[in-house]
Amino acid sequence: MTDNFMGSIQKKPHALCLPAPAQGHINPMLKVAKILHSKGFHITFVNTEFNHQRLIKSQGSEALHGLPSFCFETIPDGLPPPQNPDETQVFPTLWKSMDETCLAPFKSLLTKLNASSSPVTCIVADLFMGFTLDAAKELDIPEIVLWTSGVSALMCVHEQNNLLERGLVPREGNIYT
Repeated sequence: MTDNFMGSIQKKPHALCLPAPAQGHINPMLKVAKILHSKGFHITFVNTEFNHQRLIKSQGSEALHGLPSFCFETIPDGLPPPQNPDETQVFPTLWKSMDETCLAPFKSLLTKLNASSSPVTCIVADLFMGFTLDAAKELDIPEIVLWTSGVSALMCVHEQNNLLERGLVPREGNIYT
């Protein structure tokens, strides 16, 4: 794109998209990333290393090569590799690990991308990836927080304390307590 008024070349905006590491979060974020890409954005789609390997296994390594302006990167989730790579990760353990360990690798990735010819101009992160807010603030990058689940799930999270207080949801085994 060129800016005829100033006579200079404008670079594409670069969105880094980071879903929570679950299929119901990855697929909607991938759709958002594809829409942004179709509107002229350079996209970096970030998965955990574990989910990236699962995508390669299910789709084949060629499926994630993308285009020069749509690339895939990974960050670690802080958990040891499971004994069975086909098993699903335990979410409470995964969320806790990511909250405690992902900020530094995420900031390193942002620093690497910002040193490239296409620095990140915005972050689109899943609501469950709260550590991204600290990195965005520190590096002065605008961030959009995306709720990738349905409205019924949003209402459950919104009303969880009310449901717990009224005894409609058991406290034992509740992943939110």
